[in-house]
Amino acid sequence: MRNGDISSSDVAIASNNNQRHSRSAPVATPQDAPTPATSAAARDSGDHLLEAAILPVWLNQRTIGFFGFIWLWIGMAVIIATFQLGAGGVAGLPLIQVVAIIFLANLVLGVVMSLTADIGTEHGLSFAVYLRAPFGLKGTHLPAVSRGVVAAIWFGVQTYLGALALNGIVEYLWGLDNWILWYVLFAVVQIVNTALGIRAVELLASIAAPCIVAISVWMYFTLDVLAETQGINIWTFVGDQNVAALGLFFANMAFWSALAVDIPNLTRFLKTKGGERSFFQRNKNVFVAQFLALPATQAWIALIGGVSFIAAGDWNPVTVIQGQGGGLTLIALLAMVILAQWSTNNAANLIPAALTFVNAGAPRVSYPVALVIAGIIGTASMPWLILNNLFTFLSYYGAVLSAVGGIMVADYYLLRRRRLNVPALYDPNGQFRFSGGFNPAGLIAWIIGGGLALIFLEYAYAVGFGSALVVYIVLMKAWVLRRYPQEEITSGYDDRFLATSVGRNWVYTEKGRFERLETGDIPDSALKREDR
Repeated sequence: MRNGDISSSDVAIASNNNQRHSRSAPVATPQDAPTPATSAAARDSGDHLLEAAILPVWLNQRTIGFFGFIWLWIGMAVIIATFQLGAGGVAGLPLIQVVAIIFLANLVLGVVMSLTADIGTEHGLSFAVYLRAPFGLKGTHLPAVSRGVVAAIWFGVQTYLGALALNGIVEYLWGLDNWILWYVLFAVVQIVNTALGIRAVELLASIAAPCIVAISVWMYFTLDVLAETQGINIWTFVGDQNVAALGLFFANMAFWSALAVDIPNLTRFLKTKGGERSFFQRNKNVFVAQFLALPATQAWIALIGGVSFIAAGDWNPVTVIQGQGGGLTLIALLAMVILAQWSTNNAANLIPAALTFVNAGAPRVSYPVALVIAGIIGTASMPWLILNNLFTFLSYYGAVLSAVGGIMVADYYLLRRRRLNVPALYDPNGQFRFSGGFNPAGLIAWIIGGGLALIFLEYAYAVGFGSALVVYIVLMKAWVLRRYPQEEITSGYDDRFLATSVGRNWVYTEKGRFERLETGDIPDSALKREDR
């Protein structure tokens, strides 16, 4: 299932067949599959909605298993900003309370993530393609590309931190000081690794995560000893700053608001048993990662940041320990930094950014090209400057994306009840065209929800998520659905709009249309993705 990697015959299918079949209805469906509405006067080509990297992932293409998903989340959770989150908490709250708040916040956020994750496990869809439903075929680009740009900027920040660590190792061993060189090399290696496909990303995470955990344990004990030598008990220490527990709680939720909405980019690759109607059974590989791996890892890394602040007055434990020693200690420490940035960038930044850019630029922008674009944007953002204002950056974009999460949950569960007319997502003249390609309900709800979140920034996630959810549902039912009927709703929520739960796959065939097929019935000629 290599992201964006297709054979020459597949390329021909994607281009030639679209030209032959999509003049009037580029996406058609036979038999039990939903049929998108088309106009007799349709002139639009569906080419711009199709690219191998953003097609639904089939059940037999899903390679990430139970432990693989856990390793991915552990690798993603270990980022430099988490240290700062913990240090900010202990500046005014006891360490144990800070750890408990961060753990609990991630548990609550896990509920949202588990809900949006089903979009990937049920239909095999990416985040940007799904947003064509609540925002429209063109409207999707506003929230999706916004998320993509943010992910690309994060890629730049993480790459910069990794480059500094690489430079530190090389300078210690050979005296060469040139972080720009290591930035370029590190960025290229990460882009190539991600371009190899989801298996390569999972493999890196399975290697990096255990190493990161082991080194982080050593970091904790090193910092604890440093605190004891100064007569400080880390568990009784309380800072003198004014830190609100509720503010810390919502700050942590905003921290992961981006992945809470685009987690389908990963869960569409998660191994799932076809024909499983139970939500809990279908998403069982999601739950341990969301409700244990992420909360525990996030709380643990924040704890280390808090201990670093208590022991040395510096939130960055890498800087503190680096100043305490050298040799193998220094190399091991900086190696952890490199692995942490690399594993986070692959799954949390490069994949989301690339898929949104493919969605916006298909079919001209392929997955590898989109990865390069993400790297260029991340570098052009000058991450060495953003790092000084990291939490301001996190707060604002977290507030805006919280509204997108509310809209997704409202649309997928409350409005469509998990049924989705997937072929129409790729049909330029289908039900998701709405008004000129824009769903006014989604855009208005996003503006209102995001605006309120920015006004009430301390409680941004709750305000943005809740207000956008309510506004979207009200506008859809009172206005939009009356003008633009949605087939999955007017059908009485027919099961033909389900996929994984009924053991089916959304397959784009050589006939230039989607068919809803069992895995064993997928023809060899269907447009598919190959992962090395």
